[in-house]
Formats: sequence, structure tokens, C-alpha cells
Amino acid sequence: MTVYKVLKYLALVIGVIGLILLGRVLFAGDDAITNSGSVQASVIDPFLWLSYFVLAIIIVLVLFYVIKGLFQGDVKKSLTMIGLFGAVVLISYLLAGGGAIYDSNGAEIVGDTASKWVDAGLIAFYILGTVAVLAMVLSGARNLFTKK
Repeated sequence: MTVYKVLKYLALVIGVIGLILLGRVLFAGDDAITNSGSVQASVIDPFLWLSYFVLAIIIVLVLFYVIKGLFQGDVKKSLTMIGLFGAVVLISYLLAGGGAIYDSNGAEIVGDTASKWVDAGLIAFYILGTVAVLAMVLSGARNLFTKK
């Protein structure tokens, strides 16, 4: 059997299990799930475990194919791009302000570290988005002015 067939049958089995679990949720009803902890555990927990299982399969497959593709292609270029991405994240972290976030009662909602990483993520998004837009504009301009 090929990997495609195995994954196709696995997806079919996961889909059937998901439908059965969905039927259990619909059969139990919203009120019973909301009011009873034991019903929540018996109906919602299997859904969560199925989600964890699917997530684990996806992570393993992505890592496998990324590593496989890394060694089939140009390793030097791939490592350079990973290094550039790491540099963008480092620059973003250094530029991030951070600072704890408090609610109206003075209780801390988000700590300093988490706030700094959120800020760094936003800055990295802005940097990478700007680079992507500039790359598209420059590519379009180059195509306009080059002879075919």
C-alpha cells in the first residue's frame, strides 16, 4: 500500500470517529453539557483526544516532509533563510516594548514576558509583510521593464 492510500483510509476512519463523537454531542444537548461536569468529560474529552491525535499526526508529517525537503534541495540556501528568519525574530524581540497588562481592578492579565513576545510577533509580522509586499512590487516592476 502506498502512503497516500494509508493516509486516505486513516482520514476516513478519523472522519467516521469525528461524526460519531459529533452525534454524541448533539444527542447530549447543550444544557446537559453545560450543567454536568461528568457529561462534559464523557462527551467533550474524546473530541479533544481526537484533536490531539490529528494534531500529532500533522506535526509528524510536516516535520518529516520539511526535513526531507531540506536535504533534497539546496541546504545552504535553506539554512540561510532560516537564519534570516531568526534574525528578523531577534530584531523584533529587541525592538519590542512589552509591559504587563492589567484589568480595571489592577489584577495582572498578561505578564511582561508574554506581552513582549506578542509585541515581537507583531513587529516580525510587520517586517515580513513589508518585505513580501516590496518583493511583489519589485518583481512586477522588473517584469514591466524587461524585454521578453
